[in-house]
Amino acid sequence: MVLDSSTLLIIEWIAAALGVVNISLLIFRSVWNYPFGIAMVALYILVFYQERLYAEAGLQVFFILAQLWGWWLWLKVGGEDNRVPVRWLDWLSRAVWLMVTAAVSVNLGWAMHTFTNAVLPYADAGIAAASVSAQILLAYRRIENWIIWIAIDVASITLYIDRGLYPTAGLYGGFLVLSLIGLKEWIEAEHRSRPAPVV
Repeated sequence: MVLDSSTLLIIEWIAAALGVVNISLLIFRSVWNYPFGIAMVALYILVFYQERLYAEAGLQVFFILAQLWGWWLWLKVGGEDNRVPVRWLDWLSRAVWLMVTAAVSVNLGWAMHTFTNAVLPYADAGIAAASVSAQILLAYRRIENWIIWIAIDVASITLYIDRGLYPTAGLYGGFLVLSLIGLKEWIEAEHRSRPAPVV
């Protein structure tokens, strides 16, 4: 199915608006971020497929499943005022996540370069692999997810400008700002959750 450019632009703007709501709710650890995120990524499947960003399109399918899973996990954990608790990974876990993400990025980039007509396959694959890592860490409520999202946002802005997806590039500019705020808020929430020192 090929969409005309005006229809695709409308879909892109709606997806961008849903994304702003999704990330805004995530910053404050609200479980209700997930319905907005699911709607956003469903629309982005169409946008990215039309632009031949196949890893990004496939990634949106993963995001639907991951957000349903994350929603379930967050509801299960609960939290004060529907705000879930958060924490850091240990150093060994960080190293493993980094190595696995890099390996998947390189291999997916090679496969797309070799077997598809994808534009910018290595950049597309790197963003996709890092996004999978960040989404899983988000579901597990690990603060490092924000650091990965910040890197993804910077790379995505460049990619989307290159592809002429200006509303999406603007959205990711907004995501970058929101990710910085999210990182700060989650760090502060983790500090507040620590037991008071015994004196």
